[in-house]
Amino acid sequence: MGKMREMLTGNSAAAWGVRLSEIDYIPAYPITPQTEIIETLAKWISDGVMDTRMVTMDSEHSMITAAGAASATGVRTFTATSSQGLLYGFEMLYTVAGWRVPLVMVNVSRGLSAPITLEPDHNDILSARDSGFLQIHCETCQEVLDSILIAYRLAEDERILLPILVNMDGFHLSFTREPVEIPDMEDVRRFLPPYSPKHAFFKASQPMAQGIAVLGGPIYSYFKYQMHLACMKGLEVYKEISKEFENIFGRRYDTLEGYMTDDAEYILIMSNSFSTLGKAAVKRARERGIKIGLLKLRLLRPFPEEDLKNAIKGCKAVAVLDQNIGIGKGGILYPEITSAIYNEQKRPMLLSFIGGLGGKNISESEFDFIFDNMIKAAETGNAPPPQLLYTETEWNEMENLKKMAGKDFVV
Repeated sequence: MGKMREMLTGNSAAAWGVRLSEIDYIPAYPITPQTEIIETLAKWISDGVMDTRMVTMDSEHSMITAAGAASATGVRTFTATSSQGLLYGFEMLYTVAGWRVPLVMVNVSRGLSAPITLEPDHNDILSARDSGFLQIHCETCQEVLDSILIAYRLAEDERILLPILVNMDGFHLSFTREPVEIPDMEDVRRFLPPYSPKHAFFKASQPMAQGIAVLGGPIYSYFKYQMHLACMKGLEVYKEISKEFENIFGRRYDTLEGYMTDDAEYILIMSNSFSTLGKAAVKRARERGIKIGLLKLRLLRPFPEEDLKNAIKGCKAVAVLDQNIGIGKGGILYPEITSAIYNEQKRPMLLSFIGGLGGKNISESEFDFIFDNMIKAAETGNAPPPQLLYTETEWNEMENLKKMAGKDFVV
């Protein structure tokens, strides 16, 4: 199969990434908006295109358990989920990460209930940021396919041996068609050779201890710190793999992606598919003479702290646009970025905005509001408190709904 270029949804791009990775085993459980990935893979397996075993499980908890158990035997394993499904299997995220198994799982982000929504924000994926899974976040369908290939190389590296979550936004990316280059199979095999682990539970007659059933504090601390060191090593290994990927396929994926940041006095930080909206807003602002750029977070675990500090060095103000909300605190990524630059002697003003919850659009006027606040903060030396982006039109619509519902409507 030679290199091809097709219009693919994010879900189809994910399926192609799995197919090209020559996966051995896929435990699955359907959930919107992830199901198309599994349906596509199931059809290919049924048609004999993929030599892969797929098993439909009774829940996401069982699915992640099965994926971890298979990966522990040296089998290249894939699975996928979304939103409530990720939370349903949450216990096993920590467990399989502790097993040091290099499986890859796609999460198709969707806002968490209640109230229920099918559209995306990032509370689901960010709830798993401390589980031991590495995290790669995607803006485009091409990134989804490529990130799965990169994820297997990274997870299976003997210096890492940790599972990886590849994240894309539901609906805005999962069902959006974009032109995607499907790599040549021989090029993929050069980049991602068959998985041949040195450490795996190959046979019950030849067991290998990777942990003890009941641990005291000192031993438990040792194992957890080993996981932490392996995760942090991922920054170095990721850059090695990314460079090799670029040499073979011609596409570059750094831990962070800068857009118009070279001479930027102001930088907007975002992640995932809404970064495309941010780039368009930055381009419009540049046309008005505002020196602003966008920094897209791609690798969130391990967190690329030094790369971040270098990327925003010399800026007057930085705004973090969180497409999530930590109830009782605010944006989730804002304090992570704050802690990364806190000890820097010369650091920019740092502003926090929350937007896009439940897939809510971020309008041109809301981006302009962010930019105006950044400029004002830099001029006055005073940053505003964290702010939720919400237009006057949206507020009036809510007021009308409250009137229609009467006093029993709670907001």
